[in-house]
Amino acid sequence: MDCRGTHLIADLWGCEGLDDAGLVERALREAAAAAGAVLLRVDVHGFGPGQGVTGVAMLAESHVSVHTWPEHGYAACDVFLCGRTQAADAALESLVESFHASRRMVQHVARGSKTPPT
Repeated sequence: MDCRGTHLIADLWGCEGLDDAGLVERALREAAAAAGAVLLRVDVHGFGPGQGVTGVAMLAESHVSVHTWPEHGYAACDVFLCGRTQAADAALESLVESFHASRRMVQHVARGSKTPPT
């Protein structure tokens, strides 16, 4: 595919530990490592006991993000990596494993065609 990057938009269901900010941070770090990406910074915010967590791993190659709804066992995840489709898939698999997701729906988006529209 002739593009600048691969963006995976994933809905994960049947997840565990989604109110645990420490788990979300570890999951983001492990996803970056699985992708072979350069981790610049991780920022995670928990909204309180039993409530969701939002986290972002800033990468030299772009980002990985997670937003959780523990009351629904649901996590919305994004993996965006510049030009590395297999690495994006590896990062997503790492997130699926970290949260023990039982179901998923994934959209693959090619970002930034190297030939801009006229």
